[in-house]
Amino acid sequence: MSRTDDLSKDADIDIGALFEGLRRSWLLILGGAALMAVLAWVFCLLLTPDYRAETRILIEVGESIYTRPDGETAAERPFLDPEGVKSQVEVVASADLLKQVSDRLRLTEKEGFVSANTKPWAHILILLGMRTNPADLSEEERVLQKLRKNLEVFNIAGSRVIVIQYMSSDAREAADIANTVADAYIALQRAAKLQSTDDATGWLAPEIEDLRNKVRNSERKVANYRAAHGLLTGQANSTIASQQLSEVSSELTRIRSERASAEAKATSVRTALEAGIAVDTLPDVIASPMMQRLAERRVQLNTQIADLSVTLLDGHPRIRSLRSQFADLDRQIAAEARKLLASLENEVTAAKLREDELNRELNRVKAQAAQADTQEVELRALEREAAAQRQLLETYLTRYREAASRTDRNYVPADARIFSRADAPGVPYYPKTLPIVSSTFVAGLLLLSIFVLLREMFSGRAFIPLDRDGVEAVEEIEMPVIAAATDMASVPPSENEFVYEKPTPQRPLSAAEPHSPNSVGSVADRLLEGELKRVIIVSPEGDQAALGSMRLVRELADRGKRVILIDMTAYGVLGTAMLDGKNLPGITELLGGQKRLNDVIHNDHFSQAHIMPLGLADPEDAMRSVERLPFILDALETVYDFVLVECGTSTSRQIHRIADGPVEVIMNIVDPDDDEVVRSALDMDQGGYEDVIILMDVAAEGEA
Repeated sequence: MSRTDDLSKDADIDIGALFEGLRRSWLLILGGAALMAVLAWVFCLLLTPDYRAETRILIEVGESIYTRPDGETAAERPFLDPEGVKSQVEVVASADLLKQVSDRLRLTEKEGFVSANTKPWAHILILLGMRTNPADLSEEERVLQKLRKNLEVFNIAGSRVIVIQYMSSDAREAADIANTVADAYIALQRAAKLQSTDDATGWLAPEIEDLRNKVRNSERKVANYRAAHGLLTGQANSTIASQQLSEVSSELTRIRSERASAEAKATSVRTALEAGIAVDTLPDVIASPMMQRLAERRVQLNTQIADLSVTLLDGHPRIRSLRSQFADLDRQIAAEARKLLASLENEVTAAKLREDELNRELNRVKAQAAQADTQEVELRALEREAAAQRQLLETYLTRYREAASRTDRNYVPADARIFSRADAPGVPYYPKTLPIVSSTFVAGLLLLSIFVLLREMFSGRAFIPLDRDGVEAVEEIEMPVIAAATDMASVPPSENEFVYEKPTPQRPLSAAEPHSPNSVGSVADRLLEGELKRVIIVSPEGDQAALGSMRLVRELADRGKRVILIDMTAYGVLGTAMLDGKNLPGITELLGGQKRLNDVIHNDHFSQAHIMPLGLADPEDAMRSVERLPFILDALETVYDFVLVECGTSTSRQIHRIADGPVEVIMNIVDPDDDEVVRSALDMDQGGYEDVIILMDVAAEGEA
């Protein structure tokens, strides 16, 4: 065991050796799994098969539109909501209902339900006091215990369907018990509703009799109060005082209208007489029969005078006679007009007297009506009480008749129905031979594979021992400000310097291994684990080290990330390499305002990454607008998952103008011993960038 511990401390696990061990033990793994599957198959054959029958009940309103009580709707049934359906599930599994099932099927007479025999392991639990001894229970309790054990009742989510499942070794017994439970539930519901109806009938009968007496007394009080205070009802259900007030008011209005009309007529006639105007032009005068006859006579005389004036002179006796009659006729008309005026004045006087009389009558009736209104307040209170008692009596009578008719006819529909009855199942529910054998075979493969792997590891054959004498010491670089620099001494050097020795086979280790913390893949993993999108990359050794940025951006793109690299190196080598030697507009044109943002973003020819090259404009002119660069990076961060800026040999002060907030800083290194690398690391430390990520690109190192 100590040998294994020593190996585990100074060796790596050889994955190839583990797979080799699995290959050597394939017969053990497959044979053992097959043997376990055969044992599982034999076990399934020895088990007593269990059958499961299923009955389904739909919870719904049993009343039809013709038998539903007045005013009741389906939405008012509380058992139709999810909580109500769940409550019905508990009713189905209740002890009282299961006792009815036991009595119907005579389960107490069947040995399988009343037997107190227990299995050996169950007997041990009984001895330990962890389980009740069936022998201590009565036969009825043992039957209920067996029913509860094999019965399952549940509600299908999102529906009003209750499923009743029963499992038994006898298929017919399983179907009979499931159907009997459903029938007992329907019968229990009907009995409960019938009992509720009987209780309602018994309670309503004395209440109705009591209400009848109350209604009779209330109506008698109303009648006595009306008679005592003279509040007799007339037309339109109003009191006599109110009707008299209305009639007197109407008559007074009519008399006032007649008086005003007579006064107007008398005034017009008087004015005409005083002014000497012909009164036969007045409408009231013309309407008089006498005036009409006098007017007709006047017209006749005027016609005769006109006819005789043609042949006779004005002094002729005939003409003078007619003119005398004509003047006498005018006097008669004036006298008749004065008589009409006197008649109209008499009418005005009579109307005034009638109006005064009606005013006195109106005041008297008003006093009576006011007194009646005061008395009607108490009368209305008595009527309201009587109406409320009458309405309650009518409601109780309606419900009593409905309940009595249901009780007499024994019509109480259940609010549930069985829409799927259980049949004797032909296929056992348990055991399921194929799933059990298959899962046993798969489990055997896994367990035996784990056993073989553990055996290889504990035997030491799965480890690669390290040859400490063959490892040359690597000088550690003094860069305390970089978080990963302290790990660089433990990173294996290139294969030209040393190799790890292994008995069989020999395999070199180098910095290109995926487990290297400074490889492209490891740096990409660290960026993906972080939350920052903006990455600033410096390459102290120049363009040769900057090629690591190109491989990093392609690595991120290959992992499905939207990433863009901005080339701000001295000679734009990254843009040239990623664009296959083409010189296209880039960051210098964008900063100088010569191109728009979408004109300087190009596709990498060898990956899904995007590249913004250095460009063709004068870099010095472009750097005059370098303050725009943080805004450009902010805009790019809204589109891309990562924005990488390769700054070449820039210092911490120079990249601080680009950072404009929290950023990830990466340092491309080819040769850790290079003086430029050491100076750049110290500069980053002094500039406040302590958590710098080291990227040592193996391809770039090989080119070096």
